[in-house]
Amino acid sequence: MPADVTWLDEVQQPPRRLPRRTPVLPALLSVEEGRAIQTRADWERQRQVLCRQWREFLGPLEVDRYEPPSFEVIDEDRLAGVVRMRICYEAEPGCPVEAYLLKPVEVRDRLPGVVVFHSTVPYTIRQPAGLEGAPEKAFGLKLAQRGCVALCPRCFLWSNDRPGRFRRHVQKQARQLRIRHPRATGMAKMVHDAQTSLDLLARMPDVDPQRLGAVGHSLGAKQVLYLSALDERVRVAVSSEGGIDRRFSNWSAPWYLGRTAARATFGREHHELLGLVAARAFLLIGGGSADGDHSWPFVAAALPVYRLYGDRPRLGLFNHRQGHTVPPEAEQRIYEWFETYL
Repeated sequence: MPADVTWLDEVQQPPRRLPRRTPVLPALLSVEEGRAIQTRADWERQRQVLCRQWREFLGPLEVDRYEPPSFEVIDEDRLAGVVRMRICYEAEPGCPVEAYLLKPVEVRDRLPGVVVFHSTVPYTIRQPAGLEGAPEKAFGLKLAQRGCVALCPRCFLWSNDRPGRFRRHVQKQARQLRIRHPRATGMAKMVHDAQTSLDLLARMPDVDPQRLGAVGHSLGAKQVLYLSALDERVRVAVSSEGGIDRRFSNWSAPWYLGRTAARATFGREHHELLGLVAARAFLLIGGGSADGDHSWPFVAAALPVYRLYGDRPRLGLFNHRQGHTVPPEAEQRIYEWFETYL
């Protein structure tokens, strides 16, 4: 494989014209006292500070993650060279998670492992597993067909596949989370569950634990952003149309960050998370809806951090300009990103 995707320079170029709603972000390579960060060692110290601040804001889930969970296979089928298993495991005691686990029928060596997060659809994990919904969002099935092991877990906001009225259901799930973990945000739970999925993947005999990735669209894209920022095991990530600015999407919903994140005095923004990902491969995809040209300042703010690690940052923004979708060119670039960097 080539060292980089052929279109890397393209996704690191600013748009010709930035929209009016484009945010202005503070530089990452500075600290409160105004002293510039000039070396990788300086940034690593600042990185620890930012990571701690974000974890403190998200809040704790008082759940141990010492051992990967065991899982039960509920059912299994085969499709186009892929074994597709529906499995169940516990992300925290008494909270079962259903997921699809997909891998090639023939496995001769350890393979890359990718956690695939579904978007906001009533059929949840059936989407990335290729069982229901738009075929271009069947990331788990298609990654398995390309030689990966894909784990597609259901987000905690769904207690079953078809919960009825979405908003009423997720509000109930968010309330139940606050009862179990009163100091935790919804995103803290999503990160915990995603890390449990990584734990499970990394211990599978068919998976190379040094080659782990994450991909998601919309809701799933939000989970990718936080997981890749807070867990260095994620070597390659693709976040599609999640709305990277706190004002681009419903980040203040109780099942994400809560009302505090909507306040002007909050003092945090998601370019800090992109800085935490450096120097791992991260592709932000927009269609001009939740993300797009207006998302460019986030990549621009993180690129100087990436350049502390080398001259060819593996970070970029691709705007396909077709709205909140995954058109063929975007889908192809997702797979090229993983095939090149994972």
